[in-house]
Amino acid sequence: MATKKTPTKRAPKKRTASSDVTNEQLLEFYREMLLIRRFEEKAGQMYGMGLIGGFCHLYIGQEAVVVGMQSALEERDTILTSYRDHGHMLACGMDPDGVMAELTGRSGGYSKGKGGSMHMFSEEKGFYGGHGIVGAQVPIGTGIAFAHKYLEENAVNVAYLGDGALNQGQVYESFNMASLWELPVVYVIENNSYAMGTSTARSSANSTELYHRGAAYGIPGMQVDGMDVIAVREAAKIAVEHARSGKGPYIMEMMTYRYRGHSMSDPAKYRSKEEVQKVREERDPIERLRAVMLKKKVIDEAGMKQIDKDVKAVVSKSAEFAQSSPEPDPSELYTDVYADA
Repeated sequence: MATKKTPTKRAPKKRTASSDVTNEQLLEFYREMLLIRRFEEKAGQMYGMGLIGGFCHLYIGQEAVVVGMQSALEERDTILTSYRDHGHMLACGMDPDGVMAELTGRSGGYSKGKGGSMHMFSEEKGFYGGHGIVGAQVPIGTGIAFAHKYLEENAVNVAYLGDGALNQGQVYESFNMASLWELPVVYVIENNSYAMGTSTARSSANSTELYHRGAAYGIPGMQVDGMDVIAVREAAKIAVEHARSGKGPYIMEMMTYRYRGHSMSDPAKYRSKEEVQKVREERDPIERLRAVMLKKKVIDEAGMKQIDKDVKAVVSKSAEFAQSSPEPDPSELYTDVYADA
């Protein structure tokens, strides 16, 4: 493998390509984002009812990031993320029934009820887990990218991380390795402005341009409006093609926002209700796409109401499946501890 490379110019801020998205894709984006939103709302309700234990981190507000990214990937590509992972699972095609069952600790879940909210996995869908240790998914994603290159699979790994995780040391060790070996990995920073309760302005010396963090390793990057699914898709096409073509890693900083607290136990008193409401009114990813589709006459209000009805039925079914699925048998405590080798 190459150990020498020519530094690449950083992409200009908020660069995107011209959009070639079809009306059918717009409808699919809308449905997928709405599914994530309604699923997370239901998960929040079930947590409040005591049906979901442990931690639970909701993705409400950030839906455009993963839906736009996923639309630019191919079936052989892989993704992994942190503990705010339900949206990523749904976007890559994992069954809502299995995801909700895992949230409630039932045997019908993707990890047989033993992983809960933060630790699910589906090799079939190329989803290599939510990870509970802050930043730990980045070296794992880098390792998966190494495997893709070593096995000549022509696949790309997308490793999601938050703005808080970006301050972890293993992230930069991963950046160095990925650049040195020109690995096919795209690092997606979901910058939702707060690392738990600490704003990026208080935790980063350059809080508005985190995509520059790879500059010391020759990794190009761009900043993207993460509340605009079309902008995310077009930027993702650039980054994924860069990685797939053998040019090495790429960094994407998604400027997004979470409406709920860091987790269900977080009252989010570090920000005002007015701040959250302003984002909801002016930048909500679902409402922005809705406005685009109405303007282009892709669908009418009646059609949108039908999509919402269909999505709610899927989510209700997942909740019913989860509650009817049995708890894991005690013998499962000893299974899946070691890998067969």
